[in-house]
Amino acid sequence: MENLATDILSKRFGIEKEIIEFVNDSEKLILDKKEEIGKIRQYNQYKVLSAMQEVRLTSTDFNWTTGYGYGDIGRDKVEEIYSLVFNTEDALVRPTIASGTHALALTLSGLLLPGDELIYITGSPYDTLQQVIGTKGRPEGTLIELGVKYSEVPLKDNKIDIEGVIRAIKPNTKMMAIQRSTGYSDRRALTIEEIEKAVTAIKKVNKDIIIMVDNCYGEFVDYREPTDVGVDIMAGSLIKNPGGGLALSGGYIVGKKELVERVANRSTAPGLGKDTGLTFGTTRTTLQGLFLAPHIVAEAVKGALLVAAVYKRLGFEIVPELDDKRSDIIQAVKLLNRERVYEFCKGIQEASAVDSQFTPEAWDMPGYEDKVIMAAGGFIEGSSIELSADGPMREPFFAYYQGGLTYDHCKLGVCKSLSNLYVKGLVQL
Repeated sequence: MENLATDILSKRFGIEKEIIEFVNDSEKLILDKKEEIGKIRQYNQYKVLSAMQEVRLTSTDFNWTTGYGYGDIGRDKVEEIYSLVFNTEDALVRPTIASGTHALALTLSGLLLPGDELIYITGSPYDTLQQVIGTKGRPEGTLIELGVKYSEVPLKDNKIDIEGVIRAIKPNTKMMAIQRSTGYSDRRALTIEEIEKAVTAIKKVNKDIIIMVDNCYGEFVDYREPTDVGVDIMAGSLIKNPGGGLALSGGYIVGKKELVERVANRSTAPGLGKDTGLTFGTTRTTLQGLFLAPHIVAEAVKGALLVAAVYKRLGFEIVPELDDKRSDIIQAVKLLNRERVYEFCKGIQEASAVDSQFTPEAWDMPGYEDKVIMAAGGFIEGSSIELSADGPMREPFFAYYQGGLTYDHCKLGVCKSLSNLYVKGLVQL
């Protein structure tokens, strides 16, 4: 059977035999890690299933209303399921939340008032959040323009500088924010244990400070989520991990009830909150995606490990390292020049089920300071739980690989990316 797979990779996808052999050999480096990934997948699968049973999900819950969206039982059950899965008091889960950035912007603007201070304790957040805050881009409508004070505490040795965080607390410090995932940086994702340590220290000093986590790319990678370790409110995107590749759009916010209610008022209007808002018939796919998400995330993590193994053997710097504890689905590879990033992403696009015939080009993507190249031939546009790769065209030229609904698709992506680099003479085996 292995020979048949090699034949189709070679004949149908035009991948050199030596590339296939190199990737197959690299798989041996990750075999011992698959058992733990399977245990995490199983735990999270049962957690999701238990939540669906606890709310007594029925087939009629997939019906939906019109107009204001009053009485949408399915919408209410989706949010109850999310609150159970993430161990919180309440949840806001809506298809009208356009992205993870939108979910975070709603959370920040719903909870921060003029004069309040927001401190990012994981250094600068990624580009689109900097524009929401107002440290980059146009000033109109940003938190800073609205009177919110902002500061950052840089990471220390790629970990939260807890002593620095405690020193940064002021009388007007209202919220401290944590970006769990790598983003466009050279650090690994923060583990749940690291987040827990920071939360415990902050709450000892001031229990009223709101701790928010950007959980994009991190859901179901571990046994616990940030909200299991004392985080007050958390946000993410449905077209990343929790959507399981099926959610058409949307985002979620989970946390303490009074905080979620304030964010809900921002998302619709004060006094309306969670009681209004159409789901546009998306309840079924939202919940199907959530049901599949633990399995899909496990496949994506295995794909990220394969990328790490292959490019580590080639001598490239990788983040996270093979033996690091993983806390998101992203695998960064430091490729050192523009041409390698281009060929890497081109290979991922060529491996896609959708739009494989197109070539990605770096462009001025809204919300980013540098041109960004994105390979994303997914069934859902922008779905980074599907096989995808991207990176800003700036030094030191990292490519950020993520997603893959099946491990076999991930493997094809790795083979195509490496084949492009090899044929162009940009790597040697």
